[in-house]
Order: sequence, then structure tokens, then C-alpha cells
Amino acid sequence: ASPDATGEGRVLTRALQAQAVPSPTGEPSPSEPGTPPATAPVVPPVPPVEQNPAAQIPEEAQQRFAELDCTKPENRQGGEDVAADQVLVACDRDGSSKYVLAPAEVLGGDVNGARAELSQSTGGLGGWQVSLNFNGEGTRQFADLTRTVWQLPPPQSQVAVVLDGLVVSAPVIQEPITGGQAQITGNFTQEESQDLANVLQYGALPVAFDLGEVNTVSPSLGGEQLRAGLLAGGLGLLLVVVYSVLYYRALGLVVVASLVVAAALAWATVSLLGGPPIGFRLTLAGVAGLIVAIGITADSFVVFFERLRDELRDGRTLRAAVEHGWTRARRTIIAADFVSLLAAGVLYILSVGSVRGFAFTLGLITLIDVLVVFLFTKPLVALLARTRFFGQGHRLSGLDPERLGARRRAPSEVIGRRRSTPREA
Repeated sequence: ASPDATGEGRVLTRALQAQAVPSPTGEPSPSEPGTPPATAPVVPPVPPVEQNPAAQIPEEAQQRFAELDCTKPENRQGGEDVAADQVLVACDRDGSSKYVLAPAEVLGGDVNGARAELSQSTGGLGGWQVSLNFNGEGTRQFADLTRTVWQLPPPQSQVAVVLDGLVVSAPVIQEPITGGQAQITGNFTQEESQDLANVLQYGALPVAFDLGEVNTVSPSLGGEQLRAGLLAGGLGLLLVVVYSVLYYRALGLVVVASLVVAAALAWATVSLLGGPPIGFRLTLAGVAGLIVAIGITADSFVVFFERLRDELRDGRTLRAAVEHGWTRARRTIIAADFVSLLAAGVLYILSVGSVRGFAFTLGLITLIDVLVVFLFTKPLVALLARTRFFGQGHRLSGLDPERLGARRRAPSEVIGRRRSTPREA
């Protein structure tokens, strides 16, 4: 029986009957010594009915004992709810033995503490053991239990430590223990002794779990949300393209080409980071970062193109306007992208979970924006400025001086500027 919410679970119980379970080779497997857990009661073994007529094993328990197959994993799952004052039929944890156990005599709440330590009998080199101590009631009950079983033959001289319907340990009592402290010895490894001590110390938790709410979430929900996020990002990108073409006309095609290059670089980078050893996965938060980054990327183009138009309105030729406008626009672009990158870095370092995915994709696209504007957009605009369509200010180019309201410079102003800035000639 498993310890209940009050810590009164079955801990130490006398064994009424025990039997080694034959191994796959047909030989019986030796049972492991048992240990009482702090939250499980101790139950002493008692002789079979034939050897001890006073021990009345219920017929139902005898039938259950005969039918129980401890080699089956489902019989070693634990969790059987048997009251501490009833006879229990149980397997040990590895399925090597099965037991009929008397009602619990020491409960989990009566164990004060347990710890794994090296045996002191041989200078601390004798192997690992588990020491445990009881409270006042546990001391009295354990003393009565050990006085009863220590002179009985095996398995009645064993005391089983039970947790969640499984026998964790079944040590043999060698003498009456009346001082409230006991040691469990055997061929323990450090890990085994610590595991047993933890069972004794924490086996029955003083808490109860109540079912609050149950929700069933379809496994396709995440995929649907991700597709919806990607769709929203695609619609946002389409709106940026439409606005750019309507507002900048043919110059808007530069925005389209730049966004295509940025999207290709982003996709390639995310795919590359998705492999080992990084294993990056695009989440909903990451998609949100991509959507926000679309605006940051488009903003860089707007800054450059508006500065270019200002230079044309000032009366410069397109070639000169590209160089002058870029010199001034790049400072603003770098400053804006640096702020976005800094915010993404701080958010990534200070946040946890999915928010880091948002910060990562935001920072990634910001870096890609800088590369695309410097290495693709500006050189492409400089190249288009050499063509007749853009260079002569076609009305559909988006750079028509007349539509922009460019002022005409006086000849003396032009000559003066040529002398002061020969590179603009």
C-alpha cells in the first residue's frame, strides 16, 4: 500500500510468507534485503500457515500470492492502494521475490530520518549502510516488532520496507532494537544505499493532489498556429511590397528585390542553424520576430530613398544624389539597426523560453538588413542611376525631378559647387 497524504503509509511490515521468483533459467533469484522507508510502514514476515498455525493468512491473500507473477512488468508498477491495517501481497522492485505481508506496524510518519553512510564497524571501509531513527511512537512500535520476529526462522524474521505497494527492502532482524536507531547493512553500492535512504526519508509526502482541470490539446494545434503566423508574415510582406510599388513606382522594385534577398538569407540562415550542433527551431515567437523585422528592413529602404529624393529636390543629378543621400542615410540606418540589435541582445540574455526565440530572430534579421542595405540595395540604386530610365527621371521611375518639385539651380551656383566639390562634376 502506498503512503497516504498524511505520511501514514505502510513502511515496516512483518512478512507472513515469501518466495523467490524463478529466473528465466529456472533457478530461483535471491531476494534483495529490504529497507524500511521513512514514509513507508515496516511489516514483519510471519511463517506460512503450515509452519505457524497462529498466523491466519486470509484465503484471498493466499490465492493472490499463488497467482502473482512478479516477472511481469505490470505487476511491478506500484501504486496499489491497500490500507495499512490489511494484509498485502507484493513483489519487490526487481521482481525477484514476492511476499505476503502482515498489517503495517511502523508507519512512514514514525521515521524521523534516514541517511546513507559508510559502515563504522571496520573503520569506515566496510561498505555502505543506511542508518535510520524513529520518533517516540516509532521507537516503541519498532522495538515491539523486533522483539517479536528476531528469533523466528526466515522469512518470518524479515521486516519488509514497503512503498507504493512494492517491497523496497526486506532486511533480517538479528536482535531486538529498542533504542530508536537502526542500521540496514548489506552489499550496497553508494547509489543503492542513497536510494534506500531517500525512500525512507521521503517515501510518503505530506501532501495530497487534487484534480483541478484537464485540457486536451490537439497535436496539430501548434502546426496550425505556426502556419497562421507564417501567413500573417507573408501578408505583411505583401503589403510592404504593394505600398513600395505604389509610392516609389519603379524604384519600389528595388525594395522588392532587397526584401527577396533578405528573405532568402534569413531562410538559409535559419535552415543552417537548425542542424547540429545548434538545433534552432522556428517557433511562434520566432515568427513574431520575423514579422517585426520586416518593418525594420523596410524602414532602412525608406530612410535611404527619402534622403535620395531630398537630394534630387535640392537640384542635384541622380548620380550625385545617390552618393550624397547614401552618406547621410547610412548614419541613420546604422543607428536604428544598432538600437534594434541592442534591444534584441538584452532581451535574449534576460529572458527565458519562447521570448528568446523572438529576440534571436529579431537580432538575426536586423544583421541581415545591414548586410542587404550596404551590399545590395545601395550598389543596385547606384547602378540604376546610370540607366536612361532612372537617370533622366522618367515619370514612372519614382525619381522624376518635376514630380518631386526639384528647384532649378542658377548657373553660378552650379559652377561654384563644381569648384568646391569637383567630385560632383
